[in-house]
This record gives sequence, structure tokens and C-alpha cells, in this order.
Amino acid sequence: MKLNEAVSERLQELLLERNMTQYQLSMKSGVPKSTIGNLVHCQYDSMKLRIIHELCQGLNITISEFFNSNLFNEENLEP
Repeated sequence: MKLNEAVSERLQELLLERNMTQYQLSMKSGVPKSTIGNLVHCQYDSMKLRIIHELCQGLNITISEFFNSNLFNEENLEP
């Protein structure tokens, strides 16, 4: 799995867990809804950590919590 796919899956997981829409996350994080949609649909090959940090603030979690998923285990990611 590519890193952007792992980020997409993790973001969707977290939104589902919190019963939150992309729009709600946009309002809470300050990240444009279009950017969130692009992340979810893997439109970016890479993304800035600042964006992940802002999303985490909107989700009320730490960056460590965001990346604390088997999705980000090295053996699951393509080089």
C-alpha cells in the first residue's frame, strides 16, 4: 500500500469512528474541504505534515494517535 492510501484509509476510519463528515472536519481543523476530499481520494502523492497536524487538531487527537495504526507498519507500505 502506498503512504497516501494509508493516510486516506486512516482518515476515513477516524471520521467514521467520530461520526464526522469531511465538512465538519474542515470546519474544526481549518483545512479546506477540497483538500480533505483530495486526501481521501488519494489525489496527492504526498502531503505536508502540517496538514496532518491540522486534521489531528480537528479530530482532537495527536499525530502519534493518527499514525498509531497497522496501516503504517513498514511491512504494509511500499518503498
